Amino acid sequence: MRKFDYSFLNNGLLPSKLLTMTSNIYSLRTMAGMRKEEYAKVFTELEAVAKVQSVKSSNAIEGIVTSDDRIAAIVNQSSAPLNHNEAEIAGYRDALNAIHTGHEHLDFRAADILRLHETMMSLTGDDFCGHYKTDDNVIMEIDSDGNRKVRFRPTSAEETQRAMEQLELAYMDARSDANINQLLLIPCVILDFLCIHPFRDGNGRISRLLSLLLLYKNGFVAGKYISFEEQINHYKAYYYEALRQPSAGWDTNENAYFPFIENFLSALYMCYKELDIRFTVLNGRKITKKARIEATVLNSLTPISKAEICRILPDVSPSTVEVILGVMVKDGRIERIGEARASRYIRK
Repeated sequence: MRKFDYSFLNNGLLPSKLLTMTSNIYSLRTMAGMRKEEYAKVFTELEAVAKVQSVKSSNAIEGIVTSDDRIAAIVNQSSAPLNHNEAEIAGYRDALNAIHTGHEHLDFRAADILRLHETMMSLTGDDFCGHYKTDDNVIMEIDSDGNRKVRFRPTSAEETQRAMEQLELAYMDARSDANINQLLLIPCVILDFLCIHPFRDGNGRISRLLSLLLLYKNGFVAGKYISFEEQINHYKAYYYEALRQPSAGWDTNENAYFPFIENFLSALYMCYKELDIRFTVLNGRKITKKARIEATVLNSLTPISKAEICRILPDVSPSTVEVILGVMVKDGRIERIGEARASRYIRK
């Protein structure tokens, strides 16, 4: 069975690129922490937007979708789910809320992981919610000709519980080592969780919830205000490639974690950078509304809707936002994707 050993993070042979990324993240975290103490209202506004984006993006990665209006209604609990997809979305909302409000009392331990899975899946009526898989599963891929093949064989159902126990113990051991950087340890643990693939369904979504949980517990809370899941979804192809490479040779302890660590840190770094940008826009009350709208769109890493701009800039009317967006499209600074209420805007 796979042996979980993170001692390589303490051998001084880490790629310089990873060390630079962690240093940049720590610097941005310090700045965000200082701002949060002084501008609580700004961060509350950002959290409300990010929660909707996180629920939408994490489910979209798995092909679970509904309209933006329905997403917002479900996340804000102004409407009950109307179908299976919406039940999945509502379940992720509940699990995400559990982490947002109680991460101090949760940990990377079997009881909490199973409870999060039960919370996430309970509204779907899944008989296996809150339980490890009972049958072996495989990770499939389809080539350009439509042929299926097995990309990866996770831990067998028979060995799953023991593998999860060993993973938990290995993480506890590594996090107690003062010479191991937690920001490098977390993605290693998440990769191993994904390779075990302990549940019949919902492994990817649970991995993103656990990512947030471990980040929050270590003081990296940018994902609460800028959606970590949205960063992954926007660069989904890179994420899957970063997952594919380290899974090769995983079962024989011959894999390298670095591609996944780099992808994970890149997503977190983008959250902190976007937080820095949006804070500047939100807090820039002395600059004109026009300039703040322009900055919000031009600095967005992903296509952004009029509704999202209005949530980021709650003191600006929707009609003003619409007028400025129209001018920016006409000037060629941004392009519109989609039509009518589905429209999104992004820098050209």
